Amino acid sequence: MKKIFTSFYGKLSLVFLLLLTALGIAQVAITYNSSMQFVRQADQKLNLDLARNMAYEFEPHLEDSLAIDSIKQSIHDMMVVNPRIEIYLLNNNGEILAYFIGPDKEIKQDSVELEPVKKFLTQDYDHLILGEDPRNPDSQKPFSAATIDIGSLGQGYIYVILGGEKYDSALSMLENSYFLRTSLQVFGIILLVTAVLGLILFAFMTKRLRKMTRIIGQFDRGNLKPRVPVQSDDEIGRLAMSFNNMADTIQENVKELKKTDKLRRELIANISHDLRSPLASIQGYVETILLKDSELDNEERKKYLEIILKNTSMLRELVKELFELSKLDTKQVDPNFEPFSIADLVQDIALKFEQKAEQKNANIKVEAPSSLPLVVADIALIERALSNLIENAIQYTPEGGSVEVELNPNEEHIFISVKDNGSGIEEEDLPHIFDRFYRAEKSRSKSDGGTGLGLAIAKKILELHNQEIHAKNRPDSGAIFYFKLPIQ
Repeated sequence: MKKIFTSFYGKLSLVFLLLLTALGIAQVAITYNSSMQFVRQADQKLNLDLARNMAYEFEPHLEDSLAIDSIKQSIHDMMVVNPRIEIYLLNNNGEILAYFIGPDKEIKQDSVELEPVKKFLTQDYDHLILGEDPRNPDSQKPFSAATIDIGSLGQGYIYVILGGEKYDSALSMLENSYFLRTSLQVFGIILLVTAVLGLILFAFMTKRLRKMTRIIGQFDRGNLKPRVPVQSDDEIGRLAMSFNNMADTIQENVKELKKTDKLRRELIANISHDLRSPLASIQGYVETILLKDSELDNEERKKYLEIILKNTSMLRELVKELFELSKLDTKQVDPNFEPFSIADLVQDIALKFEQKAEQKNANIKVEAPSSLPLVVADIALIERALSNLIENAIQYTPEGGSVEVELNPNEEHIFISVKDNGSGIEEEDLPHIFDRFYRAEKSRSKSDGGTGLGLAIAKKILELHNQEIHAKNRPDSGAIFYFKLPIQ
């Protein structure tokens, strides 16, 4: 039971029943008061001339003195016909001179407030006027009143209470036996029917929320697959849609985190491997120099130092590229887009690597139309990406080979491709060629050096430009790396 009232359905149902009960009680009270007001006003209007007729009947008997005995028979006859009334004879100050309320009955005050009486005598009877009841000072009742001449006492009033003791009993019977019981019965039926229908309706309306709660509970326990069915376009439907979108995002983030964690482990393993070899080489040659210092001639010592220098340079380059890739991964590099000539940039890079290509008896060719439009990109980042691609192509170009850089424009972009005529890339290696530290061992060996990060850095730079870089094999021999840049 406690669980029901702590649920959203239980709370909603409880609030509904409380409001329904409060509205029912208010309706019964308003209906009761309105009915009593109507009965009293109707009674006052029906007996509007009652006091005036009495005054007309009594005045001949009161010309000389207050002869109560002479009018008792007439009053008795009136009260037999209408037992509801109580008659009071008042002087001009509201003091009770005589009263007729039935045997063995006493009054509890000897005067009546005349303000309601005067208002009754002067108003148009659109509204109910209540006056004091001398027998019950704490209650007010409808009345009829009229002026009357009381002989030597001057002008007075006949004050007729339209609801005496017997009338009070009749009202009590009406409240307890008919009106109130009927109202309560009707209210009980309405409350029961409305409550049942309301609880059924709330159960139906909260069914989707309960289902959503179960699915969210499964999601919280680690089951990321369930989704909430979207059955409508209302607030609950939009909530379900938002949850599903959030769940999809979280699931994708979890997958990305797992992938990132895998890459991190691979990165650590690769870094450890790439650092271990040059460090071991440096340590070995340093120890050799220290142990055989007196036995080494100048030529051998120089050879060992050159090997140490080479490995040190390799380590420095590896650390540099790792920092560079880390900045690109974490979006710490903010591209500065500006228009520039891609043809001039390619020529400058080709000149920079010309000496390295000559060491392998290779050459670098740049093929571009005579007039190319400017591209919009970060010139420093694009220079870095192209340098990595050209250096990679030189590294895997055989002796006497060539590296070709082609620029081909269309209406919106300039396509840049870097080609070599090496042994190409194995098909199973193509999807991974831009992964960090990835090397296709058969066709792209590590014999010529390199960190294995150049292509990964180039890919990250193109991603910052919202562009993609691709790799494929040439039909004859070698590989092609290509991407595009937007025209100004």
